[in-house]
Amino acid sequence: MTATVASHRKPRQHPLAALTGGGSRSARTARTAATLALAGAATATATGFEGTAQAAHRPTPAQVKDRVDALHQEAEVATQNYNGAKESADTAREELSRLQDEAARRTRKLNAARTELGTLAASQYRSGGVDPAVRLLLSADPQRYLDGAAVLERTGSHQATAVAGYARRLGSVRQVRQRAEETVERLADTEAKLKKHRVTVVHKLGAAEELLHRLTAEQRQRMAAREGARSGPGQDRTGHGAGRGDGPLDGIPGGAGGVAAAQAPSPRAARAVAFAYSALGKPYVWGATGPSAYDCSGLTQAAWKAGGVALPRTTYTQISSGPRVNRSQLAPGDLVFFYSGISHVGLYVGNGQMIHAPHPGAPVRIAPIDQMPFAAATRPA
Repeated sequence: MTATVASHRKPRQHPLAALTGGGSRSARTARTAATLALAGAATATATGFEGTAQAAHRPTPAQVKDRVDALHQEAEVATQNYNGAKESADTAREELSRLQDEAARRTRKLNAARTELGTLAASQYRSGGVDPAVRLLLSADPQRYLDGAAVLERTGSHQATAVAGYARRLGSVRQVRQRAEETVERLADTEAKLKKHRVTVVHKLGAAEELLHRLTAEQRQRMAAREGARSGPGQDRTGHGAGRGDGPLDGIPGGAGGVAAAQAPSPRAARAVAFAYSALGKPYVWGATGPSAYDCSGLTQAAWKAGGVALPRTTYTQISSGPRVNRSQLAPGDLVFFYSGISHVGLYVGNGQMIHAPHPGAPVRIAPIDQMPFAAATRPA
């Protein structure tokens, strides 16, 4: 009896059967729906977590601004290294061209000396082919022969001088060619450095541009407006100068050639300041020295060139172009340098303000000198 009842008892389902099948069609349909619902919930939860993680890692506009500023500063360092390498390469090219011209000139003189030696050697061979005693016996005119022998002696002395001169010229040509070869090697090394610094600049500026593109147009506008506001008077909303040319600019101490220029310690400094004002609004382009665009040291170099002073190309060398000036003793025309690596420079114009070429996207403008970490100042002489 017990066996019969047991044979008709419905077998117990494993707890996982509800998820793996079994039971009636309607039950299976319900189980399938439940499974899909659970899967959908799991997917939604995972997506939500992923979205939250992405949102958590998206930088804020302030963070983007800080990173962009850092990249611009790193690009400025590479730009100054590039400028220095380019200056060295230009100098090497000029030296190589001069050495090549000198080698060509000395080679022409060497060839002329070689021709003279050949002529003398041929003449001696023709005249010295017979023993002098025999030539005297056979000569129809002994006196004429003796006169000729004296000429040959003098010719021998002249030939010795010519040989010495040829050897001297040969040595000088070799020296010039050796210097030219060394210059070629130095130029190749400098051009390799140029390429390296150029790649670094492009990489840094590209990374900064990519970060800025992550912001909305409105965020970028607000960022530019805040930067322009920190740049002091005389800037419009785009950061361009409020005016250009020779007339004074409203709200700017001194204008173009006004009070600031009059307060400059020398006429040369006054002309440098006037030039800087005339450059307001021109774009920043790394490696540029004008007249349509500038980088920071290119602007100060051009400004002081207008004042009659030839400055070197880079911030690292411009800082040694004159005596150092204490910050409290700054006067219009002084060069003001920033950051511990002396990688940025501006032209002081008075009242705590400078004119400088900031970075790509920011044209030549007026800004307070406390906008960046002040390093030193120089008054070009």
